[in-house]
Amino acid sequence: MALTRSSLSNIPTCFASCSIGCKSSHTLPKKLEAIAAAGFSAIELSFPDILSFGSQHLGKDIDPYDYDSLCKIGEEIRKLCQDHGLKILILQPFANFEGWPKGSKEREDAFTRAKGWIRIMQAVGTDMLQVGSTDSPNLKPSQEEVAADLRELADLLAPHSFRIAYENWCWSSHAPGWLEVWQIVQKVDRPNVGLCLDTFQTAGGEWADPTTLSGLNELEGEHLGGRELLSVIFHESLDKLSKTVPKDKIYFLQISDAYKPKEPFENKTIDGLRPRGRWSHDFRPVPFNGGYLPVVDVAKAVLKTGFRGYFSMEVFDGGPNGKGKDYELEDFAKEAMESHKKLLDACAE
Repeated sequence: MALTRSSLSNIPTCFASCSIGCKSSHTLPKKLEAIAAAGFSAIELSFPDILSFGSQHLGKDIDPYDYDSLCKIGEEIRKLCQDHGLKILILQPFANFEGWPKGSKEREDAFTRAKGWIRIMQAVGTDMLQVGSTDSPNLKPSQEEVAADLRELADLLAPHSFRIAYENWCWSSHAPGWLEVWQIVQKVDRPNVGLCLDTFQTAGGEWADPTTLSGLNELEGEHLGGRELLSVIFHESLDKLSKTVPKDKIYFLQISDAYKPKEPFENKTIDGLRPRGRWSHDFRPVPFNGGYLPVVDVAKAVLKTGFRGYFSMEVFDGGPNGKGKDYELEDFAKEAMESHKKLLDACAE
């Protein structure tokens, strides 16, 4: 399918609420105002934003398991979004759900949270739940175990006409790449389960590595071709994606780049996070703003499936050193929209 600029002109735009705001004064209502003013049509609603808005709105800290209060807060957020003409595309991030041993406290907690989050979805008016591939240390379930859990979750969501968007996290022990999550979604075999693909998670896992001096994956066969070999393998993967994944199984595409760390990260788990997890938290700007990942290549591969759904900015921009970045909400949101337009221009053939 040719990627003409006109064919990309109606790509809908989304902004993850967790991706904007660098000060305590940057409250959710102010975030929504800036996102809408920049021309975005939807948001990914992040659970931490529900908690922070709730504490401000109700004047007290909200227990993350107090679903009665969270639903009341969700109804207020729904009204705010409607006032700004914003759709709530998805509730996120539902993490560390799948793969726990049967009978474990963790698995019981996972399904308790699932039932509570379904209530929140009803309150805020979204039909989609983002599930990130489990990244709990020392937990490496089989694809069959993961698929069984997601199938059970899908069946809980189905009576409400709700969907799961399953995302690979590039530091996950069992599903770090697009291929692994696609294999799992096929095993789940439910019509309400698809993919959340992500330019950072794909390029940051298969092409880049924050623990190396080059910032690139250093392959065992590097002596056979070095960066050229890496490029061949990476683009073979992208070509497989574009020819393998049906467009209707891609629910949305998250967009971000990454800064190359000035010093390689320690190749070990710190505070429960692997290197790519720590990299993800603070080193992800919008494309064309200092990053080095082949974001355009990933986006083009997704578009070549025929997908024309939401492009959603999910960035965690702590600056090139990852220590924080000061900005005004309006400027940041406008910069993200300009990046979106540049990305579509770059994807057009």
